[in-house]
Amino acid sequence: MLAVEFCGLRLRNPLVLLSGCVGFGREYDRVQGFSNALAGAVCLKGTTLKERLGNQPHRMAETPSGMLNSIGLQNPGAHHVLKKLLPLLHPHETHYIANISGATVEEFGELAALFDDSPVSAIEINVSCPNVRRGGMEFGNDPELCARVIELCKSRTGKPLITKLSPNQTDVAANARRCLEAGSDAFAVINTVAGMAIDPERRRPILGYNQGGLSGPAVKPIALLKVHEVYQVTRPHGVPIIGQGGICGVDDALEFLIAGATAVGLGTGLFYDPLLCGRVNEGLLDYLRRHHFRKITELTGSLRLHDPARRTDDSG
Repeated sequence: MLAVEFCGLRLRNPLVLLSGCVGFGREYDRVQGFSNALAGAVCLKGTTLKERLGNQPHRMAETPSGMLNSIGLQNPGAHHVLKKLLPLLHPHETHYIANISGATVEEFGELAALFDDSPVSAIEINVSCPNVRRGGMEFGNDPELCARVIELCKSRTGKPLITKLSPNQTDVAANARRCLEAGSDAFAVINTVAGMAIDPERRRPILGYNQGGLSGPAVKPIALLKVHEVYQVTRPHGVPIIGQGGICGVDDALEFLIAGATAVGLGTGLFYDPLLCGRVNEGLLDYLRRHHFRKITELTGSLRLHDPARRTDDSG
């Protein structure tokens, strides 16, 4: 009932563990009751061509109903990931998705080629990170630059490409449309929302990079609207969406599916509850049975909108 098809991949359920939240796939092994097999896919930590030390501390700040992070894509570099970290994963557990980020269009292409010759099932193109100086929002907020990245990556790999879209742009649907024309096979909607936290005593930003990406329940309404908007673009083409942003329980996951997502991403919610996958899967099954759905895919895009032209004001 929970299985979904995503870019030709069969996921045992619609849950995707999001990039940056489970490291390179083994960080939660110490948590009793946790298993990557509980998710349909796991998206690995953002990887660049060369090693990155990331941003100076502080790198995280808790906010009402969420958190700001400014890690700065700290990672050991693509060659180390390929040679040392990917062999530690068990491909039979679930599908693993690489997440790549480049400072130039050419770097994205080189990364796509490197991961093409690897056991990952798909590649997520991170053109929307809000806390790096090069290769972040400058790509994500420019549809033509995004398209160039996708076109080059498409020419360097046969693996499905998932474009991670930024909410920090004027028209996410227009960007999705251009990315679709360039060859994107799927979308992840959304990345974090750019934000800031300030220490009033010191009159300085709490984060060492000054700004960061807001995630958690606070961004869910924004993410839902963006998924709905992108779905209007992707629906005629059958292109799937990973809906993400503030999912901390089954009702959150259901909202994203109804808005148009084929799969749903768990990120910050795992910090609150490392065993979230099991609870969400059980809740999804219960919902399907109570509402007499045969499979989870029947929910995707099932939103019934109000007619905005219908007046309900009877004040006279």
